[in-house]
Amino acid sequence: MNPTAIRQHQQSITVHLQADALYDLVSDITRTGEWSPVCTACWWDDDGGAGRAGLVGAWFTGRNEVPGRTWETRSQVVAAERGREFAWVVGGRYVRWGFSLAPADARTDTVLTESWDFLPAGIAMFGEKYGDGAPAQIAERTRQALDGIPATLAAIKRIAESAP
Repeated sequence: MNPTAIRQHQQSITVHLQADALYDLVSDITRTGEWSPVCTACWWDDDGGAGRAGLVGAWFTGRNEVPGRTWETRSQVVAAERGREFAWVVGGRYVRWGFSLAPADARTDTVLTESWDFLPAGIAMFGEKYGDGAPAQIAERTRQALDGIPATLAAIKRIAESAP
């Protein structure tokens, strides 16, 4: 494994909901714990997120849990275009996560794509933090992302399509 390689993955699912409504759901970071297999809770860092929630530049904190480990990260919103894209970067430069939305064949369906990019600064940070153990840590985070994306998309679809 080359720990300096950029790692990325994306996967899509069709959701029976219009893009604007689906965007409103996935951009509400306070609901992330409802669909993420790792991130159990998120909250806006600025006064409850009232005036900045979902705006590019806004910061939020997420609590993550896997067996034997719990940690928090701060992330910055880097894309917030209603009905099209919502994305954030962990630590402002380490890992980019995002949702893109596109119309499907039916007028009320949306193709939701979740993407994950382990950025060069993240690879470097893992090298500094874990030394010789970095490749194993990077592989584990990669596995978590690859396993988590389809689970996340399926949960979002279930929640979106069951909403009144």
